[in-house]
Amino acid sequence: MIKIRNRSAFLLLLPGVLAILLFLFFPVIQIALPTFAGHFGLSNYITFLQSHYNQGVLIRTLIIAFITMIITLTLGLPLSVWIARQRSTVRNLLSVVILFPILTNAVVRNFTWIIILGKNGVLNTLLLKLNFIDQPLTLLYSDMAIVIGSVYLFLPIMVTSLVSSVQELNVEVEEAAAILGSRPLVTFFKVMIPQLTTGILTGCILVFAGAMTAYTTPQLLGGNRHLVMSTLIYQQAMTLGDWSSASVVAIILIILTVLVLGMMRLVAKQLDRRSVND
Repeated sequence: MIKIRNRSAFLLLLPGVLAILLFLFFPVIQIALPTFAGHFGLSNYITFLQSHYNQGVLIRTLIIAFITMIITLTLGLPLSVWIARQRSTVRNLLSVVILFPILTNAVVRNFTWIIILGKNGVLNTLLLKLNFIDQPLTLLYSDMAIVIGSVYLFLPIMVTSLVSSVQELNVEVEEAAAILGSRPLVTFFKVMIPQLTTGILTGCILVFAGAMTAYTTPQLLGGNRHLVMSTLIYQQAMTLGDWSSASVVAIILIILTVLVLGMMRLVAKQLDRRSVND
């Protein structure tokens, strides 16, 4: 019976495994193999990493992804707690409202930010009329514009991943902390946050990976002067026609994203161990 069950489980998993190998790993291998041509097979990567311009693009990509993750977590955590503590009808309505922007095309949403952040946009016009500034600010085509667009893009994902975790919280633990004299902020950071480690990690992984690999938002809001890794891939491949360099950038982006996500998982495990020991 055990052998039959194992065989049935294997047969059920086989189509999924084949699909992953065919549509995920095989394309990555196809991209990676040409990049190892040359002296010692790593010359293309060494050349890329030695370039100060490429280093700047790499660092900018990491910084934007981290800032986006921190801001979405900071905004999404209290919002998700508030949504999760509402009545079921109100909670479902708010969840739909939160998810509604995702149903709109990313290009349309980014063009909205172009209208808002442009030199003659809504924000500059308002600040000029209120006499807060003497001349329009350069908000568009900057790293800040990319961060704003990315936060708007990924905040619903962070909130959605956290709401489900907040709903599973043990309210009795919070009540016990309040009875023992714990202040609301202390209860929030020392009682609630440790219980939300899984949800926070899931949201951070989704937001960080999305911000690292996003193309539309950096292209429309950052322009050609503020390239990130994804827009650099497009420039190398489609504008310059250098598919080998584009493949190198793509592989470095994949490796870097996997390494950072792995480090985040290790940090989360350490936090879990500390919370258990405490």
